[in-house]
Amino acid sequence: MANTLLVKIGRACSSALGRHFFLIALMVLFLDRITKVLVERNMFLSQTIPLIRTVFHFTFVQNTGAGFGLLRGQQSLLILVSLAVVVIIIYSLPAILKDKKTLLPFALLFGGAVGNLIDRVYFGYVIDFIDFRIWPVFNVADTAITIGALWLVVHYWREDRR
Repeated sequence: MANTLLVKIGRACSSALGRHFFLIALMVLFLDRITKVLVERNMFLSQTIPLIRTVFHFTFVQNTGAGFGLLRGQQSLLILVSLAVVVIIIYSLPAILKDKKTLLPFALLFGGAVGNLIDRVYFGYVIDFIDFRIWPVFNVADTAITIGALWLVVHYWREDRR
């Protein structure tokens, strides 16, 4: 299976669209990792820094669940789901790269899934810090996943209506 995944990645990287896909995913991953490292090194757990008082803060949270506090403490399940998303996207790369309209949202999903997967495997939790006070605290990877998923829902919904 690992050989098959590597072959699919190698083939995808041989095309310009494949390189764009991985460049976008790597940019998401880099931005996610660098912001999490900065938070971890410069803030203490539960510290909140108001950027716009009562509206937007940076708050250091260790999230052992998924979004909105769901599946708290279910790291094994969340790691398996993240791995499944990554593997499915890699297996689907030939089809993804044929449709330029889905390249960006799938790259966002891929980069975000890998970013949170690294946290779950390495730390046992995901580092969250973006806090709008009326919404659960989240991170760059969560943002990429949400934008990518919503984009795909709208894209495929529009395709089905045609």
